[in-house]
Amino acid sequence: MNKEKTLVPWFQRGDIGGMTYSITNNIVNYLIVITTLSGVLEWPDEIVYGSVIPGMSVGLMLGGIYYAFMGRRLSKKEGRADVTALPSGVSTPAMFVMLYGVIMPLHYALNDPELAWSAAVAACFIGGGVEALGGFIGPWMKRKLPRAALLGTVSGIGFIWMATQGVFDVFGDPLVGLPILLVAFVGIFGGYLFPKKIPPLVVAIVGGIVYAFCLGRTTVDFSGIGFYIPNPVNSVQHLINGFSVVLPYLTIVIPVEIYNFIETMDNVEGANAAGDNYDVRETQFADGICTMLSAVCGGVIPNTVWLGHAGLKKSHAGIGYSLVSGLVLGAAGIFGLFTFLSNMVPPAVCAVTFLWCAVVMVAQAFKDCPVKHYGAIAVAMVPPVADYLYTQITGAVGLAGYSTEVLADGTSGYNAEVTQMIKDAGVMWNGVPGVKAGAIIIGIMLGTMTVFIIEKQLHKVGITALVGFLLACFGFIHSAQLGFYPTSPFAIGYLIIAVLAFLLHLGRNTWFKGPDDFEYV
Repeated sequence: MNKEKTLVPWFQRGDIGGMTYSITNNIVNYLIVITTLSGVLEWPDEIVYGSVIPGMSVGLMLGGIYYAFMGRRLSKKEGRADVTALPSGVSTPAMFVMLYGVIMPLHYALNDPELAWSAAVAACFIGGGVEALGGFIGPWMKRKLPRAALLGTVSGIGFIWMATQGVFDVFGDPLVGLPILLVAFVGIFGGYLFPKKIPPLVVAIVGGIVYAFCLGRTTVDFSGIGFYIPNPVNSVQHLINGFSVVLPYLTIVIPVEIYNFIETMDNVEGANAAGDNYDVRETQFADGICTMLSAVCGGVIPNTVWLGHAGLKKSHAGIGYSLVSGLVLGAAGIFGLFTFLSNMVPPAVCAVTFLWCAVVMVAQAFKDCPVKHYGAIAVAMVPPVADYLYTQITGAVGLAGYSTEVLADGTSGYNAEVTQMIKDAGVMWNGVPGVKAGAIIIGIMLGTMTVFIIEKQLHKVGITALVGFLLACFGFIHSAQLGFYPTSPFAIGYLIIAVLAFLLHLGRNTWFKGPDDFEYV
């Protein structure tokens, strides 16, 4: 009986703050997905609101419910009532990579929203499988891959895609965007609070919506509210069709899911440090399975365990916030409430969130890594820029009627004549197609090699280069599609790096020495 009394209650006062954190942040992510798919790519409503949003909602609902019961089980096992459920939701970094690194290139390459959605569903399902596999291989990868390489690559994606989009959208409508930007930033970067400890970011979002409505920028539209029940039978057929289309994009999907399960691992370890001993492997399985079920229902964005467990625990959140948040988000997707929100929220509100998330990602990369690894972070940030440039340039050149093709070296680009025209116009294009393909893996590899050079471990540089050789041979990097490219100049280049690194490592104690106290800045 005493043990029953120590069980964490299904709901308590501290769960209100947890609900605000979980629901508000997930709603912002929903709006970003809707803005990108409906506003930028102009996907039809039957795909966005009829399949993508309900599918995402199913994944988040299942995740919220599962983590609430997982917390209840931990409470019963340890006989204490101060257990806090793991915060979960849409993985923001993975969301942007999926939107801009997978879905957007697919959309422009296929020129068919339905087929692009099929491929995105397949990518999400594969990503969920990779995330579940993280339960087996995650600890090993975490030990082997430097954090600077992982965080540097992801922050590069955030900076080039999210931060630029955020700034441009703010100045796209400065009358709305600039006031919202100021109010949000004084809270985000200045730490200011309004009376009753109301965060300025919340005021910027809510007040920005009201302000934009008063200026006539947004409308109140209830026409989209209804029943959007997920149709797994229809989605599974699209999923099957999408597998063949998405294969060339596995070089993007797999690395971002590797990052995702490592993010889950780090956040669960943070929860353990805060006193809640959740099993890392179980949470990775849960994230992966919820992501795959989301894809089966039409979703395209993976689930993950969020940061913030320690703060939620400090505010006395229990397990009820996770359960209620999951049910609310599930209901919002199924009843079409996000159509109403999409019409009510101006692009500038999402833009501020873009910019905020990107800056946090970049700042976190430097904050969580040793100072001497900052150079590796900077190097890892560069390859994602190629993805951005490629998309912008091919989109502009495509207006003139020129289309890309698979070139002799396996990359996707233009023939020699068009390539020369682009270069003669002063456009940065040399090497862009080669780095665009597999940019995330390339960023991780370059960042990893830089860390090993800083740490005077040239033999590990050689091993990393051999991995690069194999990846390039089979088209995982630098190629438009998977295949076998043993004579690829990229593969041969990595092989040369490996040989040089091993030779230099052999001479480390005789003719090739590096001082341990060397500082490159």
